[in-house]
Amino acid sequence: MTIKLSPIIIMISMLLLSGCVESKQPTSKVQNADLTIATFAGGCFWCVESDFEKVPGVHQVISGFSGGNVANPSYKQVSAGTTGHVEAVQVYYDAKVISYNDLLQAFWRQVNPTDNKGQFVDRGKHYRPVIFYHNEEQKQLAEQSKKDLQASGRYTKPVVTEITSFNDFYAAEEYHQDYYKKNPLRYKYYRYNSGRDQYLAKTWGDDLKLKSITKQKYNKPSDDILKSKLSSLQYKVTQKDATERAFNNLYWDEKRPGIYVDVVSGEPLFSSNDKYKSGTGWPSFTQPLKPEHIVEKTDHYLVYPRTEIRSKYADSHLGHVFKDGPKPTGLRYCINSASLRFISVDELQTSGYGEYTKTFTQTDTIEK
Repeated sequence: MTIKLSPIIIMISMLLLSGCVESKQPTSKVQNADLTIATFAGGCFWCVESDFEKVPGVHQVISGFSGGNVANPSYKQVSAGTTGHVEAVQVYYDAKVISYNDLLQAFWRQVNPTDNKGQFVDRGKHYRPVIFYHNEEQKQLAEQSKKDLQASGRYTKPVVTEITSFNDFYAAEEYHQDYYKKNPLRYKYYRYNSGRDQYLAKTWGDDLKLKSITKQKYNKPSDDILKSKLSSLQYKVTQKDATERAFNNLYWDEKRPGIYVDVVSGEPLFSSNDKYKSGTGWPSFTQPLKPEHIVEKTDHYLVYPRTEIRSKYADSHLGHVFKDGPKPTGLRYCINSASLRFISVDELQTSGYGEYTKTFTQTDTIEK
């Protein structure tokens, strides 16, 4: 028996399945100094925005476009495939509540990472999945997470999701923002028929729901991850209590304003405001930025006991503290560069350390 559909029903069905629809009102970016930014592309941004906004610690998600070569493109331009952009979302999250690693885990549970020619029913390069990193830490975490996903055996095909540097993000028209809230019926119809949820349920099974949201902000990875993440020198210093060479290390003569964090866990340790020229050939500080992140132990490697300095959460060997420093503390925290990662003032916000920006002024000097 032949079923005849009226032109009105056909028209409605086409609209519901047409994916993202163009509008003209721009949306401004979120401005909040306490939030960190992450940018992802995972196919139609209606779905990606909806999923990320359900993640604890995420405050807002903006749908838009990234990775192209045309300023402020419209949806119509991007969907034509001529601007180089992908549909993307900008995620504003509280790094005290959720880590970037957890956001990566949430992202993998939204996409088909083996498909770089589109996502589900939406085909074309402007729908391909991409992770846009905002700093070196995000890059390293994303690359490791991708390796771990490939090694998990969950996929029979290679994980081909791009990881590339973030440049620009342009908010999509207002009609696209919070589409799943404004048009729930049309959104649910589109999403079901896209095949996204069916694929994810089959691929992830009981693991689809993200179970482990970060409770502790700073953690020490497994030894296997450390060996792949750290250089040989960094591993020897932080894990085997080695000492790098004086005057031949990364930060002994670093003069830029910023903070120094544990290379393993990212926990804040020292500030350039307390760095001084000790003449020893190692980074030297008069005091820690976060004393609660410093653990003191007595070692007997030499003929006389010394006070060793280790980080609280990663238990990394950092160096030693001596009582021959300048005022006001009279202390010299002599630290291995290999134990540290420097984050300049300009990168504090995007790296998740925005709270420390207020400790610096334009007149700050480094060498005291």
